[in-house]
Amino acid sequence: MGTEDVPLDDKAKRMRDLLSSFYSPDPSSTNDASSNHGSLDAIDTTSFDADQYMNLLIRKSNLEALLQRHVEMAAEIKNIDTDLQMLVYENYNKFISATDAIKRMKSNIVGMETNMDHLLDKIMSVQSKSDGVNTSLFEKREHIEKLHRTRNLLRKVQFIYDLPVRLEKCIKSEAYADAVKFYTGAMPIFKAYGDSSFQDCKQASEEAIAIIVKNLQGKLFSDSESIQARAEAAVLLKQLNFPVDSLQAKLLEKLEQSLGDLELKPDEIENVSVESNDPKQGEVSDSIPIAAHEGSVLGFAEAIRAYRVIFPDSEGQLTKLAQDLVVKHFETTQQYVKGRISSGSLLGVLRIIWTDVLLMDEVLSEAVLPGFSLEAAQVALKQYVASTFSYLLRDISDALLRVNVSSKEAAEELPLQVALEASKKAVLQGSMDVLLDFRKLLDDDLGLLVELRDFIIDWVQEGFQDFFSALDDRFLLLSGRKSSSSQDQDLTGAHGEKVLAGLVLVLAQLSVFIEQTAVPRITEEIAASFSGGGGRGYENGPAFVPGEICRIFRSAGEKLLLHYTKMRTQKVSTLLRKRFTTPNWVKHKEPREVHMFVDLFLQELKEIGSEVRQILPQGLSRKHRRSDSNGSTASSRSNQLRDDKMTRSNTQRARSQLLETHLAKLFKQKVEIFTKVEYTQESVVTTIVKLCLKSLQEFARLQTFNRSGFQQIQLDIQFLRTPLKETVEDEAAIDFLLDEVIVAASERCLDPIPLEPPILDRLIQAKLAKWKEQNPVTP
Repeated sequence: MGTEDVPLDDKAKRMRDLLSSFYSPDPSSTNDASSNHGSLDAIDTTSFDADQYMNLLIRKSNLEALLQRHVEMAAEIKNIDTDLQMLVYENYNKFISATDAIKRMKSNIVGMETNMDHLLDKIMSVQSKSDGVNTSLFEKREHIEKLHRTRNLLRKVQFIYDLPVRLEKCIKSEAYADAVKFYTGAMPIFKAYGDSSFQDCKQASEEAIAIIVKNLQGKLFSDSESIQARAEAAVLLKQLNFPVDSLQAKLLEKLEQSLGDLELKPDEIENVSVESNDPKQGEVSDSIPIAAHEGSVLGFAEAIRAYRVIFPDSEGQLTKLAQDLVVKHFETTQQYVKGRISSGSLLGVLRIIWTDVLLMDEVLSEAVLPGFSLEAAQVALKQYVASTFSYLLRDISDALLRVNVSSKEAAEELPLQVALEASKKAVLQGSMDVLLDFRKLLDDDLGLLVELRDFIIDWVQEGFQDFFSALDDRFLLLSGRKSSSSQDQDLTGAHGEKVLAGLVLVLAQLSVFIEQTAVPRITEEIAASFSGGGGRGYENGPAFVPGEICRIFRSAGEKLLLHYTKMRTQKVSTLLRKRFTTPNWVKHKEPREVHMFVDLFLQELKEIGSEVRQILPQGLSRKHRRSDSNGSTASSRSNQLRDDKMTRSNTQRARSQLLETHLAKLFKQKVEIFTKVEYTQESVVTTIVKLCLKSLQEFARLQTFNRSGFQQIQLDIQFLRTPLKETVEDEAAIDFLLDEVIVAASERCLDPIPLEPPILDRLIQAKLAKWKEQNPVTP
């Protein structure tokens, strides 16, 4: 028995060895086994020596091992006896079955030879009768076959004689394909007998064919004929062995000229509509221009098919033509997406292009037009995404530039608040609308978009990242912190300083809104609908980084808020500079009332307060009163020193008092004047007032005052205490700065004698009454 390739268990191996040793012992194995008879494993070989095996076993094993080996050998002997017994039983059953089968075969074969002889006799009888029939009908069959050949020959001769008439009929009916078929079928006969028996028929047929060739040539180069008709004419000329290779260039030129008719026209694109209620959203409606375009492309595809049949080596030229058509389609699409269009309109255009690509791919698969169109579609789709974000940026800019405070009714109309709400809506709702528009591209089942899905996701994420960077640059441009280019001058040049300052405040608050509300909401939507991507490569990092955007607008908001305070402070400082540089303070007259610059200063603060109330929320912290300030002792000390000055009557004692003032300032507790500007009404107004008072102090230090000039400054500053307390939140710092202005004026005064308290109070009360009448308190 042969050894099988599959692994066997121990029982099967033993059975195989037993059968092998019983049926076909191999004497040659004795030589191989003789080399191993000295080992304990040689017990299964044919050259087994029992005495040598026992001596080796006794020499290598102890008593316990010998007993164990005895038990194992007893078990093996028992197993072998059982296997041999089973082997004998199985073979015995097989022998009995084989004997029964042989007996049945003998009983069935009995009588078969007699039947076979009888069948052979019948077959021989049938064969002899068939031979007799064939012999009797042979002459008639030969005659019939001869008549049939003659009949076919006569039909051919008749066809040859009727060929000129047939050709004339085909020419009249313009059935040139049938004419060519008839003539090519008669060509073998004309070649064999055209110079003898059928000379006249051949000449008449050639004259008719010449007319047909001329008509086919005219049809091939006729502009009024369709591309399919011209291609059919070329095929027929080729069948007539006409040298059509010379016509290849001309026909290819015709195909190139037909590309102009196949390009997408602006009116066709405008007629593209999307059935929004259709279950298959994005399906182009059956408009007449689109149907005509599809028919033209189908005709072009059939012309390509025919052209390939005529000119088998024209694959490269046809591929270039098809690719040029795809390129022109997408160039038209790129011009189309520069305008503001919806994703539905874009889907309609892409569906038309993809249909054209599939039609041409059926007849020119070697051009790999679907793959080629993917590369061209990437440019168009990426441009559409960028164009959509540019229009979103323009919408936000338009909402911001609606600020108008030039009219007197601006305070009642709250233009800054309207601009802020409109810009918030433009940012958040506009971004949601853009994401919804892009989502339609991802949900569509168009094969072109399915292949570019990952790229679209990456472009949308990159688009938002670039959009917010561009929005930050636009904020800088609108705020005047960045120089504008020629195309952006209309954003800032047509608006006055008031509009620009209010716009800066709107931009600051809008930056906070973008950081805290818009970016988290957009991030959630992108994570829900635009996750995945990876077309740009993971080595480039994530396309959309919301943390970076939040950091940018957090910093932008702080800078814009500071820029607003700086702009407002600079305007007020200009007013204060004019106040101190215009009069001759050395020859100033005795003060009679509070100077007009105070009214202008308060009017500016009122406008600032109106702006911040429209944009910023109120602060939650309580006002910083004088009693709460660390500088209350210093301020009281300054007032006491100033009261002492008022009781002095001569200049020497007043100047000595200045020395005491300087000494007292050394022991003052420091008051924190300039703190971080918060996004609250009080914080912004307080910061501007502090900066203005600090500027006022510096302007006072640059002038030289006589007694009347110093008293005028004292009167103006004392009056400002009451209205400023109603405006700011840090009264202690404001009082300190007002005191510093008076001290700076006294230091620069030639005769620093202050006004008497009764006179000072009378002038201040009179001005306060007049100021309250002009500025009634609004609830």
